[in-house]
Amino acid sequence: MNILVCIKQVPDINELKVDAATNTLPIDKAPNVVNTLDTYALETAVRLKDADPEVKIFALTMGPEQAKEALKSCLSVGADKAYRLGDVLLEDSDTLATSYALSGAAKVLEAREGLTFDLILCGKQTTDGDSAQVGVQLAEHLSYPQITSAVEISVDAGKVRARRETGDGYEVVETALPAVVTISKTEYEPRYASVKSKMAANRAEIPVLTVADLEIDTALIGLNGSPTKLKNTYVPQRKKGGIKLEEENGEIAADKLAALLSDAGIV
Repeated sequence: MNILVCIKQVPDINELKVDAATNTLPIDKAPNVVNTLDTYALETAVRLKDADPEVKIFALTMGPEQAKEALKSCLSVGADKAYRLGDVLLEDSDTLATSYALSGAAKVLEAREGLTFDLILCGKQTTDGDSAQVGVQLAEHLSYPQITSAVEISVDAGKVRARRETGDGYEVVETALPAVVTISKTEYEPRYASVKSKMAANRAEIPVLTVADLEIDTALIGLNGSPTKLKNTYVPQRKKGGIKLEEENGEIAADKLAALLSDAGIV
């Protein structure tokens, strides 16, 4: 079985701090890491490989030169090969343009490697965009069935079965391969790389794909090919003050809260 894991390098949100002077988030000053849920997607793939050594894992990202470090991180914890899709024509792509370009890259990798991807895994969403759109759009571009928000998967007899999160709890669904599955936070944590595997990954060459390698419409990528337009960003102002109610029980606190809201003319 061949698995493609799509990952993204993002700023470490734990290191991001608001610039008080400009009221913005200077993402260029924060270290870059593999998106958190993408690490769970990769761990899910590696666990399938643990159960079946014949499984091959390919990691793919779309990003600038520095994104190769994220791919080397994937190689250090179990990916067999990694590719970077990088081109100035792809800059400022929104989720629709990004997923379109990734679908083209997936097809090129299949042709170059002489295989078919049975399963494509993505993190459910990223910590920077938080849209949860790329994985599902990728499935649509490829005309593959999809399962979203999976926390556990298994593959057998040409089908993938997943336990997925819903608003009411969990449900188990399955679909035929090839398929795209987006991964939420699982019950198991992503593994750490060993010193030996890190050293090997650091020596690895990361092949680069460009737009010229893909059979895609260049009018549908980059800023001009992105229907989403960002008009403004801002940091919400944090309100101060407030009243803390500390009563003997919830009923008394609720009565006091209702009285305060009534006196203020809110209710």
